Amino acid sequence: MVSVGAGEAGESRDETVAQRDDRNTAELIQELRVVGLGVQVLFGFLLSLPFTARFTKLTAGQRDLYLACVVLAAVATVLLIAPVAYHRLVFRQGMKERLVRFANGVAILGLAAVGGAVLTAVLLVTWYVGGALAGAVITALTALVLCCLWFAVPLASRQLLR
Repeated sequence: MVSVGAGEAGESRDETVAQRDDRNTAELIQELRVVGLGVQVLFGFLLSLPFTARFTKLTAGQRDLYLACVVLAAVATVLLIAPVAYHRLVFRQGMKERLVRFANGVAILGLAAVGGAVLTAVLLVTWYVGGALAGAVITALTALVLCCLWFAVPLASRQLLR
């Protein structure tokens, strides 16, 4: 066995490159399962909305926001499922490291799209229920929390380790 970096600064494991690639793949797939389920639930809910009686009460601006939310949820779904398609097409070709790199990139883009879909959904619902000002304030606070927890904290942690 060769000691290879595990991806964490100062951390090494007694594992082969193949074992590291297997572990990274398993970790990434588990993460994609979690976020994929969430975006699929949101996307399914959004797709059913036009068939409800209250949908006709949305203003033109709210319908535009709804369309943006559907597009973001669709893009997120495509991005988060892309690693599965990639894996199926390169299965047993010795390309796990490439798979992990590709999946990592599209997962980050997918998370950004999920964040956008969540925020537009929050804005749509809070605007409809509480008015434009309440919608803007609640969505801004939600965006702050989302950006901090999903992006700022992890990126700051990365910088601290360098």
